[in-house]
Amino acid sequence: MPTSKPVAAVDLALQTIAPYDRSDLRTRLQHARSRLLDGRVRVLIVGEFKQGKSLLVNGLVSAPVCPVYDDVATLVPTVVHAAATARATLVRLPAEDGGTANDSDGELPAMERVEIPIAELAGHICEAGNPGNAQRWHHAEIGIPRVVLAGGLELVDTPGVGGLNSVHGAATMAALPSADAVLLVSDASAEYSSTELEFLRQAKSVCPNVACVLTKTDVYPDWRRIAELDRHHLRTAGVDAELLAVSSTLRIASIESKDADLDSESGFPALIAYLRERVVGQADQLARRSTAHDILAVIEQLAVTLRSEHAAHADPESAQTVIAELTQAQQRSAALKERSARWQHTLNDGVADLNADIDYDLRDRMREISREAEEEVDNGGDPHKIWDQLSSWAEQEAASAVATNYLWTTQRARWLADQVAEHFSTEGTEVLPKLRTETGDALEYVREMQLREGEKFGTSQKALSGLRGSYVGVLMFGMLGTVVGLPLINPFSLGAGLLLGGKGLADDRRRILARRQSEAKAAIRRYLDDVIFQVSKESRDMLRRVQRDLRDHFTSRAEELNRSLQASLASAQRSVNVSATERKRRLAEIPGELDKLEKLQRKVRTLVSDGDISNVVPDLSPEHAPSDSPASQSPITALS
Repeated sequence: MPTSKPVAAVDLALQTIAPYDRSDLRTRLQHARSRLLDGRVRVLIVGEFKQGKSLLVNGLVSAPVCPVYDDVATLVPTVVHAAATARATLVRLPAEDGGTANDSDGELPAMERVEIPIAELAGHICEAGNPGNAQRWHHAEIGIPRVVLAGGLELVDTPGVGGLNSVHGAATMAALPSADAVLLVSDASAEYSSTELEFLRQAKSVCPNVACVLTKTDVYPDWRRIAELDRHHLRTAGVDAELLAVSSTLRIASIESKDADLDSESGFPALIAYLRERVVGQADQLARRSTAHDILAVIEQLAVTLRSEHAAHADPESAQTVIAELTQAQQRSAALKERSARWQHTLNDGVADLNADIDYDLRDRMREISREAEEEVDNGGDPHKIWDQLSSWAEQEAASAVATNYLWTTQRARWLADQVAEHFSTEGTEVLPKLRTETGDALEYVREMQLREGEKFGTSQKALSGLRGSYVGVLMFGMLGTVVGLPLINPFSLGAGLLLGGKGLADDRRRILARRQSEAKAAIRRYLDDVIFQVSKESRDMLRRVQRDLRDHFTSRAEELNRSLQASLASAQRSVNVSATERKRRLAEIPGELDKLEKLQRKVRTLVSDGDISNVVPDLSPEHAPSDSPASQSPITALS
């Protein structure tokens, strides 16, 4: 695996620090090791309805793992990953009460997992076998032994129902921040739509790798012209994304016939090379970089203690100066652990501000949709006649607004993490934890927008309304006519009856239309209020997870710094009272211990290039300390 060398470096570091009784540093390295072994690289396969996403996944893994139909869409996300044997698992959130899937404290609950034969998968994840996802599956997982999936690669076939602007599209957008790469799939029948380009712009803002895949090149002879038009649209939109043209049909045919030329013509070798080099390769480089940072930070904290002890032993007269400096540094690092620490205020205030801003942004977007919908209802006549189009438009606009709100929340959360990190490292060298910015599909729990049946106004109702007005007109004007000797039924009374009957019919039509318009507006407002309720809950839960992740991460860092400086201070204080023999022995031992740390440091630097190590640790030898200050001054300044 690509991470074998970093894992070996972590193991060596664990062996090196074992004699120093630093459980905190050992825990940090063990977490780094677990992160390396987990090492999943998540790739979202996204696109509009029936663009060939499932067939593309099948072509990548050389197996029919994802069901493919001409007229049925995938309804449930399908995750394909490496496994020793082929297996399929359905995953469902234990939320059957119609509420959100998160528990009260914002943590994602444990999921129910059901293993099934792969042959039965289609009956659960496609629209035909599970209409409307009545079985409420969250996603499906398929494990399969394939070389292309080595290194932790996960392919996620996203739902195609409704397209990128649908409720499912909003769930896809919410999953973008947790993805290592995104492949936008679009067939060669037409150039990119505005929806696809907007999706690419948003994806590029939160995901490190975004590529475009043009499918069905075997079906459309003009696919090269479409590809050039798409590349032009990408340049015009300012989206820096590579475009790869493939034919899944040719790929499958080449696998069956074992024809290498046909495989090359399918375009899949270039796509697989992109995934290996640009996606898995970059993820491996990021893993190496974060691992190197963790190990180097641990080395430096141990070196601080050793250099301080060496300085105190080498020059007993300067020991008190070293102790004073260490005491001040230790007090500053201890302050980082207190609730009154500035980074705690930055985190708490930042999350509070973020909650308010995100809620305002969501409500503002929903108000704009409600305003536009009400204007359409007022100007569109009878809402019963346009309700299908109007409700579909409102749902799509709400889904798009929710997706944008989610992405903005993620960007602000990452910005907040950087602000908190500045309290620990002015050079911006602190490696942040992976923030849990994923959210559930909140729109799945929003009730369907429905318009009440209301008062009917058919032919019989119209006849009765006209007859009622006509009767009043004939009777009233007929009675007046009898005063001058005219019969009750006369031309004047008949004319008045027709006039008042028509007016009564028009008044009833306006009254019923106004009631229907009012009911339509109320239905849209109820739907948008439900969207705000569900999405706000998801956003608050996500921010609570981010707050806890950052709090736990930086609290651990503060404790590490404090403990390192405490150890340095204790060793310096002990050096004042040690015998000459003990001082001489430690002066002989410390350079050897620093030499071991320096050898480990050099080995760790081979994990990444020099330009990737932002926090370069200085020479660990005590004789290379700055000449104008005690040997311990440089590390004290850096740590505090």
